[in-house]
Amino acid sequence: MTEFNFELTKEIELLRLVTVGSVDDGKSTLIGRLLIDTKGAFEDQLMAVRKKKGTTHVSSAADIDLAMLTDGLSAEREQGITIDVAYRYFATPKRKFIMADCPGHEQYTRNMVTGSSTANTAIILVDARHGVLPQTKRHTHILGLLGMPHLVVAINKMDLVDHDQATFEGIKADMEAYCAKQGIKDLICIPMSALTGDMVTIRGDKMDWYEGDTLLETLESISVLDDLDEKPFRMPVQLVNRPQTADLPDYRGFMGTIASGTVKVGDSLMVVPSGKTSTVKEIVTFDGNLEEAFAPQSITITLNDDIDISRGDMLVHEGQYIEARKSLTANMCWIGDEPLETRKKYIIKHASSELKVMVDSIDYRTDIHTLSHEPADSLAMNDIGQVTFKLQQPLSFDAYADNRGTGSFIVIDSFTNNTVGAGMIV
Repeated sequence: MTEFNFELTKEIELLRLVTVGSVDDGKSTLIGRLLIDTKGAFEDQLMAVRKKKGTTHVSSAADIDLAMLTDGLSAEREQGITIDVAYRYFATPKRKFIMADCPGHEQYTRNMVTGSSTANTAIILVDARHGVLPQTKRHTHILGLLGMPHLVVAINKMDLVDHDQATFEGIKADMEAYCAKQGIKDLICIPMSALTGDMVTIRGDKMDWYEGDTLLETLESISVLDDLDEKPFRMPVQLVNRPQTADLPDYRGFMGTIASGTVKVGDSLMVVPSGKTSTVKEIVTFDGNLEEAFAPQSITITLNDDIDISRGDMLVHEGQYIEARKSLTANMCWIGDEPLETRKKYIIKHASSELKVMVDSIDYRTDIHTLSHEPADSLAMNDIGQVTFKLQQPLSFDAYADNRGTGSFIVIDSFTNNTVGAGMIV
């Protein structure tokens, strides 16, 4: 077992991960292995999942059930499956990690969409015995739609196929061909055995034919830089702060999280959709005022002019106006029990805005096996397709490919108030 002795500093980089794949591909076991080998699990957690209940300590990963370490719900432990998204934390001398362990069962695809929405690297588990399964393809397609920057295919359980290189190469070719259809370019395939630890944190001696890095080495070297700061400034207004106290009788601050770009004191801003303009007077945070702020900081902006701004409006740099529209087309992951149908009314939540919409058309449903587009009158649970909505009132938005924060939304059933869909605007 690899030993890590280090002190974390505030400057260490953070990588947000998500693990996906079909059921029983070994996601929980892999995360358990990473937690053990990087000392990311506490002693009481290890004792709770030790294999021999009479023992008083855990000396190695072989003494515990790795999958049970991450399956926290009693139903998960009883059934031997992952149901909910479990967030785990571990670190090495080079990097901190937040990992979302997502369910593999098709019925829990909605949880997988949630867990993947904030990650910038995905680990796709594939059982070497079974190869690329339909749920593997569904998850990969969703990751492609989500614009996941980095995909790592962990071809697991190589110990059960005698560490055969031809098996690995075949699965690698299948995944590369499937991802190429979506334009996914940053794809890394690694053979491994989460149970024995080979090619997870240590190389082992069973797969000398593979010359690439181990999984942990790969995760430590993947770039965590994004271009959020270089994108146009976008800040949906979440709350208008008006304390109206004796000390602050006329204070009006506009609170929100910066979705992209940067803002400085003195910048000229425009309110979308009204088009009114003013300049930044102050950038206020809990820790004090700033001269400059950037995504994804949560801030309060005060302006030099008293203009009408409310929750749901968006602040942008002057000259970067977003046209408000009364229709939008989006790639949809439908996760509701009831199917999505044309002429049906829903509520969509986009940034800090909520508005009523109606399904104008279902443009197509995607065949996850071939990625071809099929005519469709509805989308059932776990279907993926393109949908056009008519909006009750104008909405300002970006394409998802340009801005994940202002190009995505969720669909809410107006009767049950359940979240039934996730959309990425095209």
